[in-house]
Amino acid sequence: MPKLRFTKMNGAGNDFVLLDNRLGDLRLERAAIARLCDRHRGIGADGVLVLERPANGADFRMRYYNADGGEAEMCGNGARCFARFADRIAGPLERLSFETPAGVIAAVLEGAGVTLQMSDPKDLELGLRISPGGQAVRCHYIDSGVPHVVVPVDAIENVKVRELGSAIRHDPRFSPRGANVNFLERRGERAIAIRTYERGVEDETLACGTGVVASALIFSATENIDGPVEVLVRGGDELQVGFAREGECFTNVTLSGPADFAFEGTVEL
Repeated sequence: MPKLRFTKMNGAGNDFVLLDNRLGDLRLERAAIARLCDRHRGIGADGVLVLERPANGADFRMRYYNADGGEAEMCGNGARCFARFADRIAGPLERLSFETPAGVIAAVLEGAGVTLQMSDPKDLELGLRISPGGQAVRCHYIDSGVPHVVVPVDAIENVKVRELGSAIRHDPRFSPRGANVNFLERRGERAIAIRTYERGVEDETLACGTGVVASALIFSATENIDGPVEVLVRGGDELQVGFAREGECFTNVTLSGPADFAFEGTVEL
């Protein structure tokens, strides 16, 4: 059986398998990606990141696949890992850019940390009322690279993230794309804690970069505050979201946080 060389990384506990496909000879089917992410029969990960040659003038192209094998538009924690992976195999690099379906992302490497210049968010909707499974929920929506629902709560420790997150993720209001679901608890004037249910993984993850961004921007819009906003994720790390705000319009959005190497190896496909 063919062997595939990989690197395992995590961004704030959100973990990934990273693959170098600059030669363009790697062809992974959906089932193969799901096997790589399987925590019992594969390497184990929330998703797979593939580094490719660019098509439109950036330094690289990033492709991101969820644990179910489906391709997604963007992943903030994965993008930070991608930047450090590119630096390791094609560097040294201090700054780089890479193409994603959500737009071109710029990254600045700062030791073990990375700051991303994110694409501008879109489709902000505040004060939505939905009834997943017959339960009334007040929430907000924003696309921060991928679609996100943000649900303010009094205490995130009391939230049944898997059950309620799944119901909201599949609510007809967000069909056909579905949405990631973030539960947000205020922790200070410019500080929040979140827990996230991710589509494609179909479970709670320790962190979600685009969910961090979405939650920080929703917090800014509903509380009428400027950035930066500190966001504590389930894995215990704090990430920082910077932005410029004019009313409900956000620009110059940045995401800063860790990106750590775990191990390297080969796996049979």
